[in-house]
Amino acid sequence: MPDTNLKERLSLSQPLLVPGVYDALTALLAQQAGFEALYLSGASIAYARLGRSDVGLVTATEVADTVASIVDRVDLPLIVDADTGWGNALNTQRTVRAFERAGAAMLQLEDQTFPKRCGHLAGKEVIPVAEMCGKLRAALDARRSASTLIMARTDALAVEGWNAAVDRAEAYLACGIDALFIEALRTQEQLSEAGQRFGSRIPLLANMIEGGKTPIHDTDSLGRMGYRIVIYPGGTSRAVGFALQKYFGSLKAHGTTAPMREHMLDFDGLNAVIGTTELLELGRRY
Repeated sequence: MPDTNLKERLSLSQPLLVPGVYDALTALLAQQAGFEALYLSGASIAYARLGRSDVGLVTATEVADTVASIVDRVDLPLIVDADTGWGNALNTQRTVRAFERAGAAMLQLEDQTFPKRCGHLAGKEVIPVAEMCGKLRAALDARRSASTLIMARTDALAVEGWNAAVDRAEAYLACGIDALFIEALRTQEQLSEAGQRFGSRIPLLANMIEGGKTPIHDTDSLGRMGYRIVIYPGGTSRAVGFALQKYFGSLKAHGTTAPMREHMLDFDGLNAVIGTTELLELGRRY
């Protein structure tokens, strides 16, 4: 289980840079790179597990299984994309309990209708504010430990406009949530205004999507705007997709991996990353 208290870390002024992961190997590599926390991207699970878009196809069980495999391998706090909670307030409570048992440190719940879609795709719809507040209160009541954090995300900006998104954020904040996320901010002014309005009141998340709706900034700049969590949720998938296009293209063209060797781990290199020697030694002890 993670040995870092996420709530304590978020009380610090230094913003928390969190890479997106989608399985135990990507989580392990991120931990080895020195990150303090990880973000389990529902979109990236859809990309990697299904080869599909982020349009609500991934199930709660698939996410819970992924959480458990990551938490079994790394000891960093895991922020988990819990989509809409997969239903109403009672479904949301089941989701919170399942993800908490699996080891999630924070659950992100959004106010889209179900099936949902990526926050940077067009055509989103949102549920009524009162319904979302009920789901958030249900989520807070369902957790067994106060150290399991609940983050509210609103997708209302693209659907109802800036003022409605801010009003929803205020309503969700009043429910007693632990962190806030206004998705798909479109301009520098919106980024700054959201940080000014909410950053001193609650840990505020900035979502950096390469090619998405929100202007990209480095973590220190976002910290100065008031953001305490900065995620790059899909960058890992895009980097892996780019690398594998190169790899498969080269293998098909040359009939060998030789031209790609300097861009790959060899057999021993990968075993060193995943700790094969240590695992075999542990087996010998038993």
